[in-house]
This record gives sequence, structure tokens and C-alpha cells, in this order.
Amino acid sequence: MSDPIDNDDDEVGLDPGFADRFDTGRRAPCQLYLISPLDVGGDFPQRLEQALSGGPVAAFQFRVKGVDQHEAAALAAPLQAICGAHEVAFIVNDDMGLAKRLEADGVHLGQGDGDPRDARALLGPSAQVGVTVHDSRHLAMEAGEAGADYVAFGAFFPTGTKATSHRPDPSILSWWATLFEMPSVAIGGITPENGKLLVEAGADFLAVCSAVWDHPEGPAAGVAAFQAILG
Repeated sequence: MSDPIDNDDDEVGLDPGFADRFDTGRRAPCQLYLISPLDVGGDFPQRLEQALSGGPVAAFQFRVKGVDQHEAAALAAPLQAICGAHEVAFIVNDDMGLAKRLEADGVHLGQGDGDPRDARALLGPSAQVGVTVHDSRHLAMEAGEAGADYVAFGAFFPTGTKATSHRPDPSILSWWATLFEMPSVAIGGITPENGKLLVEAGADFLAVCSAVWDHPEGPAAGVAAFQAILG
């Protein structure tokens, strides 16, 4: 997939009250989408077990960098088993080939990581294919046309998880939820304190990382802390 491109539609600001003009009703309650830290070795399987004991989690994204596919597959195996036992979707970040090798539930593609059509052809019709669309309505609609199952907007807040240069307004979630049935994921620096704004704006999932893994009382408490704001 090509890098993000400028589009006239994205240059026109969204009305923050756009969704209020439509009586669409709320979709399903917002859910938690848990993203792994880069280090998933050592005792991380136990930490994942703890996190999933803290409350409902819809999906877990396996995100590692700088390792070959063989090592990544070895790291993924116990985590995938834990997710399966908890009925949590196991999503591979960036790598369609690894997702295929693991028979994962899906793959998440950043801009430049491949076309959703190719992911669908490789992984099959039941795979969940997500696409990062930053702050771009154009890229979001393009991903939908290419057959993605969800689009991820962000980063909404400053984050140390990865370098970001896009900062969408929460109104883009309201716009998407009003016009499209495809779920949206909000990502980037989300905490229990700032996440309520995104839930109210229309996010279907909150993608969280540091707020869970770095919670001072442990990952179970990190997941539990989000439950009060999710739908």
C-alpha cells in the first residue's frame, strides 16, 4: 500500500458536532484491543495471563520488531495459546507471512505494510484485516474499499510506544461511526483518564499498550481500570 497521501477531503475540517445531527443510536459497546510491548520474552506470557484476568479483552496484537520469523513464531506460540483459551483474537502486526504461518486470527497493516486485498487472499475470508489510517478520512475509505475489517485512527494522544506524526481530532471517530458500519479503532497514548472522550466520540475499540503493561499495580489492574469507560 502506498504511503499516506494528501487529499482535499482531509483538508476540510470536521464539525465536532457532526454526529449529533443524526439519530443513529450507539453501536455495540466499545471494547479493549490490547497491544503487546516489543519485549514479549521472559515472563511475558504470565503477564498476559494477568492482563486477561482483569476484564474483557477483544483482541491482542502481537507486535515485535527486529527478529526473524522463526524467532517471532516461537515467541508467539505461548501467547497465541493463552489468547485462544480466553477467546481473545490473536492479531499479528505488520507481517502477513507470519500471520499465515501462525494461522492467526488476523493481521494489522500499517501504511506500507501491504494491501488488504493481498492479506485477504493469503489469510482467507475469515481473517480480520485491520489498517492504520492515521488522521485521514481518505485512507480510511480506501481501506474499506480494499476489504479491510476495521480501520485504526491515531495517535490521538502523545505516546512513547512508537514515533507518530499524526494527531486526529476525536470528531473523526464520530464521522466514521455515523457514515460507516465498519468498526474503528482508536490508538495512541490512551489511558482510562483520556479514553472516555474517544468512547463517547464513537470508537468501537480502544487500542492500549503502556497503560496496561506499565500500570503500577500490574497488568490485571491496568485492564480493570478501563472497564468503567467501555460502553
